[in-house]
This record gives sequence, C-alpha cells and structure tokens, in this order.
Amino acid sequence: MAWSFIENLPTDFLRVPPVSERLPLDASTLLAYILPACLSYYAAALLVILPGTRMLRIALWPLVALLAFRASVYVDFSGGDPTQAFLNLDIALAMFCFTIRTLEWTFLKNPLKRHLRPACSSPSIFTDALDLSTNVRGVGWNWSKSDLFPPDTRPTSRLWFTAYVLFSAWYNSVLCGAFHLATQAFSPETFTVLSGGTIFDPTLSPLIQYLRSTIITVLVAAGIYTVMQMMYDMATLIGVVVFWQDPAQWPPAFNQPWKADSLRDFWGRRWHQMFRRTFGVLGGWPLRITFGRVGYVLGSFLGSGMFHNIVVAMLNQNVEWWCMLFSFGMMAVGIILEDVFTQTTGRKVGGWIGRVWTIAWLLLWGSIIIDGFARAGMFASSTVLDSACPLKDIAEHYGTVLDRWLRECA
Repeated sequence: MAWSFIENLPTDFLRVPPVSERLPLDASTLLAYILPACLSYYAAALLVILPGTRMLRIALWPLVALLAFRASVYVDFSGGDPTQAFLNLDIALAMFCFTIRTLEWTFLKNPLKRHLRPACSSPSIFTDALDLSTNVRGVGWNWSKSDLFPPDTRPTSRLWFTAYVLFSAWYNSVLCGAFHLATQAFSPETFTVLSGGTIFDPTLSPLIQYLRSTIITVLVAAGIYTVMQMMYDMATLIGVVVFWQDPAQWPPAFNQPWKADSLRDFWGRRWHQMFRRTFGVLGGWPLRITFGRVGYVLGSFLGSGMFHNIVVAMLNQNVEWWCMLFSFGMMAVGIILEDVFTQTTGRKVGGWIGRVWTIAWLLLWGSIIIDGFARAGMFASSTVLDSACPLKDIAEHYGTVLDRWLRECA
C-alpha cells in the first residue's frame, strides 16, 4: 500500500485534466489564460535586467508559476483532435520553461546584461526583455558561454544566409516526415493509435527484438533531430527576416552529433543545448551544493528526465513516471564513468573506441526513452509533414519491408 502511494504520487499530484475537460482555444481563453502567463513571464524578464528589483522578482515568481500551470493544463490547443495532442504538449513544455527560467531570475543578485544587438539598433530595456524571453541559449548575454555555440559555416551574407536556412527548413521537414512514417510502418497496429505500444516485441527472439528496437530508436532520434532543426530554422527566418536580427544571433543548433566520440562530447557540445540552462537550474545546481561536480552532472540529467516526463504525462499518464528519470540518469552515470576513466588513466575518452562506446550507451538507454514515448502514443500524432512528404511511399514501403524481414529472421 505504501509503495503504491509513493509510485502514484507524482501522477496524482501533477494530474493533467483530459482533453474533454479542457476549455477550447478561442479569444476568451487566449485573453484569460495564455496572455497573462506570457505577460507575467515578460515582466519577470524586464525586472531581471533592471537593478534593485530582486524583491519584486521574488514576489512575482509564484504568480508566474501559477499562471503558467493554468495555461498548460486548462486550455485545449488540439481543437478536440487527439492526433494533434502534441500542440498541448508544446505549450506545456513552454510554460515549464517559463517557470524554471523565472525561478533562476528570481534569485539573481545582479541584473543580466546584453552585449550583442542587431546592427544600427539603439539599446532598449523593452526589446532587451523580449530578446531575453525568447533567447533560451543566452546568445549575446552575459550569462551564456560562447563555447556552447557550434562553429558557424553558413553563408555570412544576409541574403545567402536566408536562402540557406530556408532550404534547410524544407530539407529537414521532408526528412522528419519520412522518419516518422518509417517508424509508424514498423508497427501500424500500435504506433498509429493513441494508446501506443512498446518498441520491444516479446514475440521475437531476444536478438531480433533488440535489433528491431534499436532500428526504431535510431529512426525516432533522427526524427527528433530533423524536427528540432526545422523548427529552429523557421525561428531563425522569423528573427532575421521579420525582426531584422543579425544572423550572428542565431548560431547553429546542432554540431554534427553523429561525430561524437564520448558521451560528454555528445551531450555537452554536439546535441542541441536549448534547455541546458533549464536542466541545470532544475536539478544540477541543487545537487552541486551537496555533491559537487558529480552532483551537477547527475542533477542536470535528472532535470532532463523530469522535463521529458512531462512529455509522457501530457500524452498518457499510464506510462511509469520513473522511466525518463532512470534513462536520463544513466546518461549521467555514463559521463561520470568517463570522468573516472580519465582520472584513472590520464587519457580522455575518444577515437573510434570512444565512438563505439558512445553509440552503444546511447542506444542502450535511449531505447528505454523511446519506448516510453511509444507507449505514451507519441508516434500516433499526424502533421502536414507526413501527408505532404514527397518520400511518403518510399518511407512506408521500406519500413514495412524491413520489419517483415526482421520477423522472418526470427
């Protein structure tokens, strides 16, 4: 009884109302729920760049958190279409970031300062606050570290930069649709329905079962990479074309993650760093107080696990809450093992052996992460990227053929 209570506590406490109980998105809910959350977040960003506002920020944070929670769980952005449930998920993640970012700003002693602005623009606390609100990596701000930004090999000319980013957005949208369709083709009876299903097929032999789950994991990871790159490209176009921002304010999101030769290299440099600060504030900073550098690494990945657990909970609360915490926690364990190896041998993890180690560890624990997404019904979502994908027939055909071949081998 006690264990059952503890196991269900996170789900019961953070209960997400079903879509049927939510209010539809219209002008009234936009004004009553979404706008207050955004305005309070902007107000916090405005205060943190002004001196002498710490007490005001402390007083404001509970209101920001409450308004963000209301916006994330009481308004239905899917229009009643279960296949568009990912829209509710996107809003919930945005509001979660609002809460954690303003929590960090609440306790800062000194105001944040901006040192990179668009050419020919004059300093303004209002535009600076807007930039801070949307600038999750801190590009051009004193709280970010430039070494977190990948080297930029894109054209320097504004015209050719825009053309390059536009092509990248289209290219990644095509690949994203293809990867998603290929994933669904592996198991149409489970991956195309909202109830979801596991990527581990118990009817297959262990070797074929894990080979199949590994292929699905790679396809989903590639889909995540391409959709995030596409969304970042679209945001870049808006910033550079609409708001006339400097292309330097939009450094690359990824740094060729397939070239990583250690887990630290993958998670610390090559994978996107959009939420690095958020995860650090959520888990890394508290555990660093007690356990030092090891605590920061472990806490940051546990923070990432909490973040991704929101993804699962927003879709299906029947999926175990611990699966994301455990899987991302093991990513931290891998990095800690690398540090122990370096301290023991005096050599850094790298080379082809480091690459094999990295791939193996990522696939081992990454498959549990992807399985959590699959059982939550995430793969059942449908967008225009699927229906308009020019590679639709090819992706579905080869996904089906590969799955059939694996089953025949079993």
